[in-house]
Amino acid sequence: MRSRRILSTLPWLLTFAAQLPAATPPTRPNIIIILTDDQGYGDLGCYGSPTIRTPHLDRMAAEGVRFTDFYSGAEVCTPSRTALLTGR
Repeated sequence: MRSRRILSTLPWLLTFAAQLPAATPPTRPNIIIILTDDQGYGDLGCYGSPTIRTPHLDRMAAEGVRFTDFYSGAEVCTPSRTALLTGR
């Protein structure tokens, strides 16, 4: 009796398994870090600058993710660049 029940559900299980997508390894995200000196939050066109034209960065922001919050490793250029590049 039990083997008949298993055999009756076998075609359904095979049909369900055939419809599952093939397992693919997860893809790694593309991350681009752009480090600039003396740039304020509103100095890019995508953040509202009326005077500075940044068409390539604006296109990257439109096609990707825009971050509005940030942390800095230091308040001046050299230590903050070192913190970003070394992770310390």
